[in-house]
Amino acid sequence: MTQQGVRWTADQVLALAPDAASRKAGSKLGAAGPWSEAGSSDEGAVWGLCKGSGSKPYQTVVDLADASGPAYKCSCPSRKFPCKHALGLLLLWAGDDAAVPRGEAPEWAGQWIAGRRERAGEKRSGEGAGPSSGAAHPEAARRRAERRAERVTAGAVELEQRLADLLRGGLATAEQSGYGLWEETAARMVDAQAQGLAARVRELGAIPATGPGWPVRLLEECALLHLLGQGWLRRERLPDGLAATVRSRMGLPASADGKPVRDRWLVLAQYDMSDTRLTTRRIWLHGADSHRTALLLSYGAAGRAPELALPVGLALDAEVTPYPGTGQLRVALGEQFAPPAPAVIRPPGVTTSEAAARYGDALRDDPWLESVPVTLGRVVPTPDGDSWQLADADEDAALPISHAARSRPGLWRLVALSGGAPVTVFGECGHQGFTPLTAWPEGPGEAVSLY
Repeated sequence: MTQQGVRWTADQVLALAPDAASRKAGSKLGAAGPWSEAGSSDEGAVWGLCKGSGSKPYQTVVDLADASGPAYKCSCPSRKFPCKHALGLLLLWAGDDAAVPRGEAPEWAGQWIAGRRERAGEKRSGEGAGPSSGAAHPEAARRRAERRAERVTAGAVELEQRLADLLRGGLATAEQSGYGLWEETAARMVDAQAQGLAARVRELGAIPATGPGWPVRLLEECALLHLLGQGWLRRERLPDGLAATVRSRMGLPASADGKPVRDRWLVLAQYDMSDTRLTTRRIWLHGADSHRTALLLSYGAAGRAPELALPVGLALDAEVTPYPGTGQLRVALGEQFAPPAPAVIRPPGVTTSEAAARYGDALRDDPWLESVPVTLGRVVPTPDGDSWQLADADEDAALPISHAARSRPGLWRLVALSGGAPVTVFGECGHQGFTPLTAWPEGPGEAVSLY
């Protein structure tokens, strides 16, 4: 099966861009002017020559048939994936049938396409052949796990002592000590191989700078850290699902070991979060038949986009395998039976009151949960003083839009899409408000990414 039956939209193409500069540069190359010998195949490949500043045009080819997302090759020197030429070629393909006619790939494009598909087939065959190296030495793996658990336990005990010292000295000392206190504590948690604790400790350092009421917020976060530490120290007494959640929150690795679920998975949203060491891509999926919401995580080194790319509005026929943990939504992408293709599926919407109730219910299973994925039906973005909210069109209730979302251009795309009329909005609902990620107009219409 191929993706040639229905072409992508410009928004779906631009969602692949690694940054705003690439999105802008790629948009300029989405017209026929700089392109020659462009073409596409029934097997999901697109190619073309793009005139650049040198004497030779850049050879650009994109393979759309990979179920994990498009693959790219370009002779330009850019280290971004996709580069602006690949984005421009896909925009040209998405918008103009005549500019990218069907045909046979030239030799330079055909060799690359054939080679990567052959390697992909060998990789899939290898994944199913024989036991992994970890399985071959279960005793060694058990000893490594025990040693790490001992270090994590030592880190949890030390953190408990530091939290007790903070409360005895008073929360005002946190503001006087500055961020250095928390950074040093976080470094100790990294040494203990408790990266989950380290990440939460680093967040504590920024709370005194968040304005009025920060002592309450700091106390709340300290209480959650204490609860997590106590959960780890008493993990043997917890139900299996909650114990798995605690291990995950502490930062211990886990394998997806649930029962695989095959469905047509609609890509609801995709966005990246970066720090100095890592770029994390979050991809939300909705099962057309199972009505399940699932989360895919993909990682890339700092400054590089993760490999997995599934633009909003596409759907893929695939299996996903859940990770352990009570209320856990994270899954691993398994066998894909067809490449991603545009779809008109929409998740059912709920009211703002129901969304808030879902978050409350989810906290019973995972008290450290920042937010839950929710689709709101028939809401209208409206001003609320200096802020914004999503108000139900059919009842007197609303959810505040999170501070982070208010500072992004996506808010104005949402307001323009609505124009005062109800819209359907998918996003994350949590204690900081609702973060809109994708929206659909009333009636027929394509998904609009808001991130």
